[in-house]
Amino acid sequence: MRQSSFSAVTPPAVASVPVGRRSVLAAAAGVGAAVTLGTTAPSARAAGTAVADSAQPVKVSVTARPAAEAERLRLGQALRGSEFQPTGLYVPAATPLSFTVQPNDGLVPTLWIGTWDYYGEITEPRSYPLTAGANTVTDPHGGPVYLTLTGDGERAGVVFRSGAVPMPVFTLGRTSEADYQHQLDTLTISPYVELHAPHTIMTLTRDGALLYRGEDHAALLELVETIIDSHARISGLDGSKPVHRRKAGPYHFTEVSKVPTGVGAYATHGYNGFPRAYLDRATTVEGLRTRGWGLYHELGHLHQQMAYKPGGLTEVTVNIYSLAAQRTLKQPSNLLTIDPKTGLTYFRSAQLKFGTAGLTYEKSFGAYEKLVPLRQLELAFGDDFWPRMHKLVREENPQSDYTETDKRYRALATYSSRVSGYDLTDFFVNTWAFPIDAVGKAELAALNLPKPPVDPSTLTD
Repeated sequence: MRQSSFSAVTPPAVASVPVGRRSVLAAAAGVGAAVTLGTTAPSARAAGTAVADSAQPVKVSVTARPAAEAERLRLGQALRGSEFQPTGLYVPAATPLSFTVQPNDGLVPTLWIGTWDYYGEITEPRSYPLTAGANTVTDPHGGPVYLTLTGDGERAGVVFRSGAVPMPVFTLGRTSEADYQHQLDTLTISPYVELHAPHTIMTLTRDGALLYRGEDHAALLELVETIIDSHARISGLDGSKPVHRRKAGPYHFTEVSKVPTGVGAYATHGYNGFPRAYLDRATTVEGLRTRGWGLYHELGHLHQQMAYKPGGLTEVTVNIYSLAAQRTLKQPSNLLTIDPKTGLTYFRSAQLKFGTAGLTYEKSFGAYEKLVPLRQLELAFGDDFWPRMHKLVREENPQSDYTETDKRYRALATYSSRVSGYDLTDFFVNTWAFPIDAVGKAELAALNLPKPPVDPSTLTD
């Protein structure tokens, strides 16, 4: 499993429901899962104690999607994305959860209970294989309830009958702010809250959600969706061919209990983890718009392609996506920040090192300086450089593993030359001193491309 961190310098329509149960419906509605409630009204309950029992079953309809690992391989990425379909329900620890599975098209979903928390006491949700018909699951820890269904558009239904309680859920385009605030005040059993949008699941602790409950949550989710879209566009995920469609399902952003010292947030298979201290940037509109580099960066890890990402570039190529988000949000580039140690932008401080004795890309340049050549490729060869690069890599899908560092450095140089149409040997080998070995230099020469009309290493924003 691969973790990454970066310090600051990291639906289908829902069936209509009778008036009076609006809050419970909104809580149960999940991204990609159509939810309906039973037609029998529940008996009167104290605030916050509504449960999915025989008087008010909750039916969740799920649509099959490609498996997360299959999507990772299709996209040529280093990390798997999420494959969860949320239910909007929470089950307490050691509580029997009873439900009926309806495999409408022959497929049976898998049930998951719990949250992701890589550095926490309980690190991941638990999975439970199901059977058609009646099922009862008792999870020792409890948590939010999710479903996965692997396939291609097949449908299945799950009717939750007892054991679960609704979480407060804000669903973009379905939930009003007033309704969400009412849920926060009344659905108090669940220690978790979720925010849903077409490409977003955000799982927060109740205490974390209450810190910034005064935000405009529609605006917040629209902003998260815009950031996700910026990553999709720089990745060339335009749907022009099946291989270039976006990842199936949403991205999962999760509040986690702890991170190691010096880590602001992290990315790993399936989700991005954010501690409580980062929520002022992840869950506020102004914070995310103006100080959200950490989220842009961690989401970027879930888009990085493996072919040209040697270990030394794990924390570098990821910021192709961070810079794309900054441009989308009309922020000034981090590369134009004045480094207080040098009094220079990162473009200029890097350029002053060119040609110095013993220059090596991995050891001579700082974190932001290492990002400069990747931006210079866009400046030299167009805003579509990285989209074209991603698309070519997806179509050819070259294979490598984490041990093949030289191979992936070679791929960065040769794919960049092919996409640009120019021989970039001088740029990579002589100017920036990338560790391109003799095999890579021969591969570049064999492309027989002309020299670029402008030296990319001279360019700045």
